[in-house]
Amino acid sequence: MTGAVDPIIDFTGVNKSFGPVHVLHDVDFRVYPGQVTALVGDNGAGKSVLVKTTVGIYQADSGQLHFEGRPVHIKGPKDAAALGIEVVYQDLALCDNLDIVQNMFLGREVTRRGLLDDGEMEQLARTTLSGLNVHTVKSIRQSVSSLSGGQRQTVAIAKSVLWNSKVVVLDEPTAALGVAQTAQVLALTRRLAEQGLGVVLISHNMNDVFEVADRVACLYLGRMVADVPISEVNRQQVVELITTGRSGDIGMATDAAGNGSIDRRGGPT
Repeated sequence: MTGAVDPIIDFTGVNKSFGPVHVLHDVDFRVYPGQVTALVGDNGAGKSVLVKTTVGIYQADSGQLHFEGRPVHIKGPKDAAALGIEVVYQDLALCDNLDIVQNMFLGREVTRRGLLDDGEMEQLARTTLSGLNVHTVKSIRQSVSSLSGGQRQTVAIAKSVLWNSKVVVLDEPTAALGVAQTAQVLALTRRLAEQGLGVVLISHNMNDVFEVADRVACLYLGRMVADVPISEVNRQQVVELITTGRSGDIGMATDAAGNGSIDRRGGPT
């Protein structure tokens, strides 16, 4: 990738507390178009809170959010969806008793003259799956209950990009998958980025992170301690960042007041 790339999402100085518990501390976080940003951190580091703040489930106590260069205030998931931000949560939020088309359009059904337009929804679903190079599903009318774990994940991801999404957040997408299904989902993750979307991959699996990520952003005890190109770190360094907040000259430097600062190393070029 050549030339400067402006972030789609640009969080600056975000703080979030729940009562006396300060969960996010002056967090800066950026998501770039055409790139996979791995968001990593130990349990309780603040990953889920950061994502839920991004989509408006939580409101930040302070800080700024810019989307495509302009300041925005996301009051809820509908605002996030209107901007083009979609999240595929770990539980996938699919209905087993519905087929693929019905799941992809659940809550956003296409109607014509007050009736469901099944033909239009089938065509849009087929086009979306084809555009993502998904060929593992026998029929778009098969029940979700008949799908494998990898196929379910594929449907959930396809559902998230059906609405002209610009950013897709994937929450532990390979957590319960086998080797072949994991490879399928990771390939789909790369295809999302290749189509110009900004992709956030939340994962504890370092193999997955180093397989598909362009950048890695690490949270440690609610602080963003590193946001660097994946090419500049190795697995051991990322593990150290996750567990201690620092690895060599990368990570949180503590000043006299005990405040942490991020090693950002600039955006992508």
